[in-house]
Amino acid sequence: MQSIFVRKEVDAGELRVALIPADAAKLVKANWSVLIESGAGVKSNFSDADYVKAGAQIVSKDAESTADFVAGVKRPSVEDAKNRKKDSFHLSFLNPFNEKELIKVFADAGVKAACFELIPRSTIAQKMDAISSQANLAGYYSVLKGAERINRVIPMMMTPCGTLSPVKFFIVGVGVAGLQAIATAKRLGGRIEAFDTRPVVEEQVKSLGAKFVKIDLGETGQNAQGYANALTDEQVEKQRAGMAKVCSQSDVIITTAKLFDRKAPRIITKSMIDAMKAGSVIIDLAVESGGNVEGSMPNQEVVTENGVLILGGANFESVVASSASQMFSANLYNFIEHFTTKEEGFKINLEDDIMKSALITSEGQIRDERFV
Repeated sequence: MQSIFVRKEVDAGELRVALIPADAAKLVKANWSVLIESGAGVKSNFSDADYVKAGAQIVSKDAESTADFVAGVKRPSVEDAKNRKKDSFHLSFLNPFNEKELIKVFADAGVKAACFELIPRSTIAQKMDAISSQANLAGYYSVLKGAERINRVIPMMMTPCGTLSPVKFFIVGVGVAGLQAIATAKRLGGRIEAFDTRPVVEEQVKSLGAKFVKIDLGETGQNAQGYANALTDEQVEKQRAGMAKVCSQSDVIITTAKLFDRKAPRIITKSMIDAMKAGSVIIDLAVESGGNVEGSMPNQEVVTENGVLILGGANFESVVASSASQMFSANLYNFIEHFTTKEEGFKINLEDDIMKSALITSEGQIRDERFV
């Protein structure tokens, strides 16, 4: 019987858990020994008793060093990685481009480490794509946060005292987070404009009831993973010039150009912010990777001299921890199920494109030179 250990997240601001009781029960039924660190699910409203009822065992952190498979939401510490069992398997977000020391420790310890960031964006892998599932919720919550901090009602209201105009949202970046932000703002009755460097998303924007802002940047497009290609310096300047007027007329701006393999592009500059109205709100969902907005800081509020509020939207998905954990847990379970058979249990298959892409260390080696 193979064992899986689910870690309690060490970051005080991380409220999610990697595996919820419902999926723990599925793994128990599939002949896994499910070990849950005591208190791992409490911040997501899943008690130790819930896991016991699902057939899991509540254990101390020490069990991490003996488990066959270790799962978490965020990356572990270097010290925790050093204490893993040789040939055990690890899966979580790892931020591999910026955590090369951790990757080396995994390799030196003989751990087979994989990360959700490298799950390919293919049809078969959609159910394991934790980046998309969590970005979806970050986009949703960013609109709620903007609605909370703007000192106006969101929809148009016609009253005996006069008409209240709807709040104008500007969504910059129309990936998973951006599309969910558009849909949520629309449900609340906002008026929405959106921009992306990929013209191919215009139809999606319009289908959600928003206006697509067109800026002629020349040749752009997207890579094989569906991410926007990096712009040239000249294209960046054209983009900023084209967006400036829209920004000045917007009440809430949400930027979503969050990239895990390189620094986030600087999209909203100080001069653009200076032209905005007092009381406007900007939410930067890319703040953890450098930020799309000049002056934004992780988990901090900045009020500019002209009265614009800038919010660094770090880890917004964790705020809705119960739902986020449910989606993350499904991604984890689907990954395990995909590589599990009744005869052999969980087994690494490097002929499979998903494992081939996600696995970073194996047999004491770092498999991708980008992380050396």
